[in-house]
This record gives sequence, structure tokens and C-alpha cells, in this order.
Amino acid sequence: MSRTVLAACLLSLTAAVWARPSATVKMAVSRVENAGSIGQKVLLPYAFSTEGMGFAAGAGGVRKGFYQDQMAVSATAYAGPETHGGGLGLWDLRFPGTDRLFISAYGMMGYYPRQRAYAAPRDWYWPAQLPRPGSNDSPPELALESSGASNWWEVQLAYALPIGAAEDRGMIPYRLAQGILVSEPSGGDHWNPLDSGATVLLLRQYNRYQTFELEQQTLSGAVHAWELGILYDNTDFPLNPSRGSSQYLAVHYDAAWLDSQQQWLFLELEASKYFSLGASPRALQRVIALNAWTGYSPSWKLQYNDEGGSRVEHAPPYMEGAALGGFYRLRGYDQYRFHDKAALYVTAEYRYTLRWNPLRDVSWLRFLAADWLQAVAFAEGGRVGAGYTAAELLTDWRSDWGLALRGMFGGLVVRLDWAHSTEGSNLWAMVNHPF
Repeated sequence: MSRTVLAACLLSLTAAVWARPSATVKMAVSRVENAGSIGQKVLLPYAFSTEGMGFAAGAGGVRKGFYQDQMAVSATAYAGPETHGGGLGLWDLRFPGTDRLFISAYGMMGYYPRQRAYAAPRDWYWPAQLPRPGSNDSPPELALESSGASNWWEVQLAYALPIGAAEDRGMIPYRLAQGILVSEPSGGDHWNPLDSGATVLLLRQYNRYQTFELEQQTLSGAVHAWELGILYDNTDFPLNPSRGSSQYLAVHYDAAWLDSQQQWLFLELEASKYFSLGASPRALQRVIALNAWTGYSPSWKLQYNDEGGSRVEHAPPYMEGAALGGFYRLRGYDQYRFHDKAALYVTAEYRYTLRWNPLRDVSWLRFLAADWLQAVAFAEGGRVGAGYTAAELLTDWRSDWGLALRGMFGGLVVRLDWAHSTEGSNLWAMVNHPF
């Protein structure tokens, strides 16, 4: 069944919790076009209609360069006949007395008429003759769907190591003209964390609470987990890379504290590489972008009953860990469509930044500060499995392909990605490149 998700871009401003990876280079972006001012603000109403949320309308805003050059705040609220929600976010507040330690905090609360989870309740023993919901071979019909709440919130501490491009300052300034970097790049020419690129340590505490209001009962689940990660970003401009690479390694752990009922451990590694093909008569930039991600949960195990049925224990819930599908990975499939003990994913994008920009010359749209538009073609492939072996993860892949229209608005990348798979097509509106 084809499921289309079209959300307002400002709604996704408070959804940075889904950014990949969790750690980011700390930066302040200024534009030649606004005479050296770093601050940018946008406030817009929006309306949307999706299969999972019905019709809703709301308003959202973001302010960059608020209080500190690199800091951003955002808020959104929406409501409809069947749904309502809102969110707040604060990003990259630098602690007083230091230029290397930053804190971010954000969250969102909402009620949705048709939530879908490709998972079985944790206490169910699944029949041996049927594929588990969310596994690589599972049909899309194996899913829970009902109304319910979905809330999340998190806090991050990030420390910019005093090496590479951040040796003398934790926050790196970038200057743009027509959305293209004109100041010194922070990396991209050679790989050496000691003198090129930026390295960031991350400590993240994140929480998720979700309910499914079924006819017979209400199911609920919670996550109260920690993430410890390290990012080395050796690209020329992390917000819109044209050359260089980045790597991210992280450990996630939930100790089953508060109302979290499962203790679990998850490891992940992500790597990206960018190749610049230069400008052309019709393009400001032409970039080939590659990304690979893999994850594994060593705590994940199966428990069996006398009839041979099994249930998963000590595993991340379906929306965490080794999961594929949705905003960032396997965009042609529903959010968290696949999940298991291990996962492997690869993608390639061709990003063509147009010289042609009709929005720049429309007087009543100048408040958008549209620097450029970008056409993108991409393909993705990946697999989840019950073991971290080549036989498990390198066969019977799920794949999709798609097209995207992206733009830079006041130093912020906004994307509209359309992807097609064997299970239908999806349309995602989000901020930031997927990698």
C-alpha cells in the first residue's frame, strides 16, 4: 500500500532528533547578502494532510543567531479534527566561560489518529512459522495501527575538541555568497583529525513515550537511553558538503530505568564521502555524495516458549537501534518499517545545485532568503537481520530510488524527497540533507 507523508517544513524544524548523525560541527553561518548579520528568523503558518495525521494547520518559527551567533531556537504548534501537537527546541547554547562546550534541548508532544508500528507487543510470543513484524521478510500488513500519543524529548552535551579546524575556537564561522561557501573551508583536502576538520564528542540523553489505543487494551512503551558518540567531520562545509568525508561512532544504552522495561545496548558506525565535480554553465555545484551506516545490538536475544514461539528481549524498541525506513534511510518505505538485531545500509546521491533560482527575484518571497535550489537523484539499499554476518546482511536487500528538490533558505537546507519502493511511494519534507 502506498503511504504518502507530506509535512510542513517548519514542523520538521523541531524534529532535529532524527538528524543523522546526532553530533554536529558547531558553526555560525553568515551571508554576504545580509551585510554580515548572522541572525536569521522565519515565522510561517502551514497546513498539511497525511494518512497518519489527517488534516491539521499550525504555525512554526525558527530564530538563528539568537543570543549567541551559533545558537538557534524554534517552536511549532498544530491542531486538526483528529490530531494536535507542539514542540520547542534550543540548539547549541555555549556554556559561559567556555567556547567548546554546548548544550541543546528539544522535544515534541503529539496525539495522532493513525499511528503505525511494524512490531508486536513485547510480551507476545510470535509463532515460529510466521516472520516477525518488522523483519526483512515481513509483509507490510504485519503492523499495529491505532490512535495514540507519541512524545519525545532529549538533552545533548557536545564538546568540540581543540584540534584541526577547531584548534583555536570551538565554533567555526562560515561565510556564504548565494549559498556557496566563500570563506576558508574547515576540511576536505586531506584526512588528519589533528590539523583538518572538526572532532566533536557527544553525550546525549533521550526519551520516547508512545501509546497505542487498541480496542481491547492500550499498549504503551518508553525509552530512557543514553548515547555516547564521537564525530570527525572533515568536509569543506558540514551544512552542505561538496568534498571531504565524515565518520561517526556511537554507543547507545538503556538501563531499564524509570518506566523503560528493557535493558539494551546498541552500537553504530556511519561514514560519508563527498566528491566535487565542480561548477558548470548551469550549475553552481555538482556533487556525488555517498553514505554507509551499520548497527548491531549485542544484547538482543530471542526467548522461546514450549510451542516454539519466540519473543525478543533486551533489544532496542522498533523506533531505535537497527531500524531502516523513513526520513533518512530507505525513504521509499514507511518510518521504522524494518528493525532487527543488525542492519546495513548504503546510499548514493547526485546533487546538482542550479544557477537558476526563480525565488530570488520574486519580491514577496524575499523574506525566505532563497540562496539556491538543488535537484537530487538518489538510490538506497539496505537489510536488517538477526545476525551480523555477510550471509545475513548481504543478501535479499530492500532498495528504493528517488528524486528530490532542495533549497538553502537563509543558511538552512530544506528538502522535499520523493522515494519509490516495492511497497509504494513516500514524500518527505524535512530540514538538512539526509547525510
